[in-house]
Amino acid sequence: MAEVARTAGVSTATAGRALGGYGSVSPEARTRVLAAAKELGYRRNDLARAVITGRSDTIGLVVADIDNPFFAAAVRGVSDAARAAGYEVLLANTDEDPHRERSAVDVLLARRVDGLIVAPTWGDPEHLQRAQRSGTPVVLLDRRIEGVDLDTVMVDNFEASRRAVAYLVDAGHRRIAMVTGGTRRSQVAPPGQRGVSTGRDRVEGFLRGAAEAGLQEPERYLRTAAGTPDLSQRATADLLAGHEPPTALFASDSRVALGAVKAIRQAGRTIPDHISLVAFDDADWTGVVTPTITVISQPAQALGRRAAEMLLERISGAQEEPREELLPTVFIERDSVAPCADDTRGA
Repeated sequence: MAEVARTAGVSTATAGRALGGYGSVSPEARTRVLAAAKELGYRRNDLARAVITGRSDTIGLVVADIDNPFFAAAVRGVSDAARAAGYEVLLANTDEDPHRERSAVDVLLARRVDGLIVAPTWGDPEHLQRAQRSGTPVVLLDRRIEGVDLDTVMVDNFEASRRAVAYLVDAGHRRIAMVTGGTRRSQVAPPGQRGVSTGRDRVEGFLRGAAEAGLQEPERYLRTAAGTPDLSQRATADLLAGHEPPTALFASDSRVALGAVKAIRQAGRTIPDHISLVAFDDADWTGVVTPTITVISQPAQALGRRAAEMLLERISGAQEEPREELLPTVFIERDSVAPCADDTRGA
């Protein structure tokens, strides 16, 4: 900075204001400073600038699994909205590990991001509350945290899952299974699966839909904590090998659905002739396989964009009470559901 100032023939303070875009600088002095900076190859110290101005023009984004197409689309939505407002995004991935989440938040706060968007995993949310208390606004993406007052943007997972069950019941199915990476609220789950509201809400929506349809013992067709294609493939194979296998299956996301499709094919069965399938998330592959998969489509990119908009409002000084916004899902009927043809389907 001092060298730029000497070359431009101005004070260090004037050079700082010209390069930082703040304060009063004459047009002539600004032109000389910018020319000197270009000549000398000057790069500003953004961390030092953030200390001085109180802003870094960056947003921290912490997601659970960047390999999941849902989060990839959500990241795009956040990035587009942030860049349109003059912000850059720093991305961290947690792999559903609460320790990684806390570490990522600490690193991003040390880099003086102006706000945080987090898809929280299970565990103590104190690090997020601490960030909020320190003046760094936080918005939760896709998942709520019970008992914590933070802005949240997501879809109504409970209602969408309940409607999926009702759709299968209307097609005549009574033995309806669900394979999911989530768990029941009362269930003790493996590490990495507990406390994620999205999975819990989808499980509870499935069970409510089954109860409303009068289905007997829907829990025997429920397989939880199967959030990877390999785990869901094994869970689906177990269901298909049972004495009364399901005639329809609801997969809680596109990665779970992928494992389920593999298991169904390996068992020598076809969709929808032997088993109908509905999946949460409209991943690219669901619309091009044969048969195409009936899905609950959630607006992943719009969720990310809205989370960024809510955060930018907070950064700009919005003071209203924290709110939860629910974006709508769309049920897309394709070719993977057929009327139940099993005369022994029972109750």
